[in-house]
Amino acid sequence: MRVSELVEALAADLASLGALGDEATADAARRLAAAMQAPITARLLDALGQLADELGTSLPDYRAEVRLAGGNVDIVVEPKVRAEPAGGEPEGEADARITLRLSAQLKARLEAASAREGVSVNAYIVRALSQQARTDWSAKGRRRLSGYGRG
Repeated sequence: MRVSELVEALAADLASLGALGDEATADAARRLAAAMQAPITARLLDALGQLADELGTSLPDYRAEVRLAGGNVDIVVEPKVRAEPAGGEPEGEADARITLRLSAQLKARLEAASAREGVSVNAYIVRALSQQARTDWSAKGRRRLSGYGRG
């Protein structure tokens, strides 16, 4: 959904209502419509965030989040990532390092998400990557895995 389109429609509605009055009322409504676009956007995003929280509460095995990208807002519901059981496949000793460049916004989102989960950013990223690699390999058997391994 494009939030900007909703906000612009609300501003147009307010300006139209103001046109029902005299010229001073119409002018005041146009100025209010222009001034209210940012607060309306913030309120809409807040309402969508509350909706995502309620979805997450209603669906205990899933997490819901609001994602804003380029003016588009999506509510995404995904299964929660569960920790591997004690008898699960060992991932091996964590002795490999990589350098990862992230946008400041993504880094902040990762820090917030890992804090919500009560784990370090590193542990959060490793868990997410492990889950994704496991899901891609088993669910879509046609994907190829390539890289470098030590034996």
